[in-house]
Amino acid sequence: MTVFASTVTSEQAVAAFAPQVKGRTFVVTGAGQPSIGSSIAIELAKASPAHLLIASRTAENVHPVITAIREQDPSVKATFIQLDLSDHDSVRRAAQEILAATKSKIDVLINSAGNMALKKYTLDKQSIEMQMSVNHVGHFLLTNLLTPALLTGAKSPYGARVINLTSVGYQISPVRFHDVSFSDGKTYDMWTGYGQAKAAQILFAYGLTDRLKDRGVVAFACHPGSNFDTKLGSHLVMDDYSDVLPTTKRNTGQEFSFIVGDEPRFKTYEQIGATPLIAALDPDLAGQGPAYLQNGEVVEPVARHAVYDKGEVDRCWRLSEELVGQKFEH
Repeated sequence: MTVFASTVTSEQAVAAFAPQVKGRTFVVTGAGQPSIGSSIAIELAKASPAHLLIASRTAENVHPVITAIREQDPSVKATFIQLDLSDHDSVRRAAQEILAATKSKIDVLINSAGNMALKKYTLDKQSIEMQMSVNHVGHFLLTNLLTPALLTGAKSPYGARVINLTSVGYQISPVRFHDVSFSDGKTYDMWTGYGQAKAAQILFAYGLTDRLKDRGVVAFACHPGSNFDTKLGSHLVMDDYSDVLPTTKRNTGQEFSFIVGDEPRFKTYEQIGATPLIAALDPDLAGQGPAYLQNGEVVEPVARHAVYDKGEVDRCWRLSEELVGQKFEH
């Protein structure tokens, strides 16, 4: 595996793995401007991919990204498909449109859409808590519906990858299998909801790889770093973050770690897409999946509930199937 400095930029990551970009098809969720997904898509355009498809909720936020891609390289096919991850009818429609637009061949799927620490308990259209819905459940459904295209992409020399953008916030809470919906909101805590969703994304990467690795599809979960340029935490004030440490201790009995594998914690906008891009492109990682990455390298999660455990991985998979109302036997 190529070793990068902890300050590596997205541009440097793409330049290092340009052959793994050229002529391939990438699907990125949630790449409105400004976001981690948009920075990833625009950087990928510099290395001549065949097709960059952005699946996102709001067209007007994506149009500047599509324009930037076309300005970068007019030969790159750039496509927008509307996707609301909190609405399973929207996810199913979008999946069919993505399969048609990509001709059922996807090399890399980057699940970058998300939300964070919603202060008010909110349900999606299926009555699923909104952080769990958008960060994990919607992506679980979308990825499984796109699996036929990923399996086609897996036949290429570099195989196929799925990248889940999680967060060090996974430490805050395990998946609450006993009460995923917080007793209909009565026990809701915004940071616990965030931690649960981010932990689920890691378990999903493990579970997907268990099912598809033998056929060339590998999934990784990665923490891109912290950054204030995106709109993810724009509704929060600094005092809101003071609850993270005590909430983690209460939920897990462990201290929240700001250090292991996460220095520097704060990334510039130019750096924020680097770790997901390394996870998506580095050919040496193929044999290491499933895995969790921070600062451009594979690290062991510091929270026990995010370390690979087949029983917990399968339990999360079954819960996710229940929440989307469909079983996936790949």
